[in-house]
Amino acid sequence: MKIENINTLCQLKAAGYKSQSIKDELRNNLREKIKTGKPVFEGVHGFENTVIPELERAILSRHNINLLGLRGQAKTRLARKMIELLDEYIPFVAGSEINDDPLNPISRFAKDLIAEKGEETPISWLHRSERFFEKLATPDVTVADLIGDVDPIKAANLKLSYADDRVIHFGMIPRANRCIFVINELPDLQARIQVALFNILQEGDIQIRGFKLRMPLDMQFVFTANPEDYTNRGSIVTPLKDRIGSQILTHYPETVEIARTITEQEAKLDATQSDIVYVPSLARDILEQISFEARDSEYIDNKSGVSARMSITAFENLISTAERRALKLGADKTILRLSDFIGIIPAITGKVELVYEGEQEGAASVAQHLIGSAIRTLFPTLLPKIEKLEKQGEKTPYSDVIEWFFAESGFELLDDCSDADYQSILDEIKPLDILLKKYQPQLDKKDHYFLKEFILWGLVEYKKLSKDRFAKGHEFKDMYGSYISKL
Repeated sequence: MKIENINTLCQLKAAGYKSQSIKDELRNNLREKIKTGKPVFEGVHGFENTVIPELERAILSRHNINLLGLRGQAKTRLARKMIELLDEYIPFVAGSEINDDPLNPISRFAKDLIAEKGEETPISWLHRSERFFEKLATPDVTVADLIGDVDPIKAANLKLSYADDRVIHFGMIPRANRCIFVINELPDLQARIQVALFNILQEGDIQIRGFKLRMPLDMQFVFTANPEDYTNRGSIVTPLKDRIGSQILTHYPETVEIARTITEQEAKLDATQSDIVYVPSLARDILEQISFEARDSEYIDNKSGVSARMSITAFENLISTAERRALKLGADKTILRLSDFIGIIPAITGKVELVYEGEQEGAASVAQHLIGSAIRTLFPTLLPKIEKLEKQGEKTPYSDVIEWFFAESGFELLDDCSDADYQSILDEIKPLDILLKKYQPQLDKKDHYFLKEFILWGLVEYKKLSKDRFAKGHEFKDMYGSYISKL
């Protein structure tokens, strides 16, 4: 059916078009994708065995859906992806405010036009990209915004009395007829506004300023909500919850690998940054591990959640930190350093909600603590574990490194030193080369210096070395030298 050749109701009928509800449309297209093995909800990672099967079951059941989860769990992304399950184009009565189906009109305008023009009623076509409506539920949303109100200007222009239903100005929901309508943060919607949705969800009636219009709107509702909103700002009223067919719980990525995939997909980097900055694989793992540490941190309100957006913005900051250094030094390329992670602190502090203990500690200190915790967690996966209790005088894989610091009194690592200077400083610590050769013999040469620095940061976390931050960089020392210098 070529839509450019179908401009009237007569031509539409001749083409064999059959009406179907949007829920049937979503269901039928989903069935075809499942049967043919085509991917559904592409670009959403980590939900393949949890959220997506439940969402597919809800669509097959023709349910309105509530996606319940903490911030940054791809709830809105899932709703927007449902557009891909719609037909590419659907016909509607030309000029209709509410996308009237030509074969099943519901508005007075469409019914009158079809009665007047019959088979020559003009037809327009609506692309699926135009069939998605989204409204953030803020406390100032009114019934008029969502459903409609009497328009006195329209009444004056058309010289109609307020008793005539043609003076009604339709709100967002009627205008989204035959579309997907998403209300984000549903508990923020005032209870009286939620009540106004009852009939629309169940019976299809809308009531505006005393007008009772039997308008069986054809819609797919998707709501999103944060569990904590039930106590912080409001709640979903019970009769409304009862009218929502499926409530689906979302979650954060369960592994670092999935989190990495999401960050790499969503981070907004240009080709220049990718050319200038080489990012070791371990750096990406540390970045994602920071979010995992934050979700378990005693300093952070885990009921509020730690959005996946934190890792995305932190990755962008991390690359920009290395890029800025390269630009200042006039270098064409640089390799990311562990010390560059100091640049992600603003991305962390802006994304987490601190509990009382966290506020006392300070946002920046909490961010540094999270970076350290991530390093501590990943350290035993790459190198020999550092035991909490060691026998006095017993030699460990790290003894030579620690002794080097005791003999040499440590060193300073400047944030903006050149790659050559950075490598030269780390090369002075000969025991690091022996350690890497023994425990990471297959390590990519490009990752060599990052892992050297990682060992030093790890030894700091395990209280074998000390690290102090000063204005232009970091200073590494042995624990005793650091203690003596403070006396």
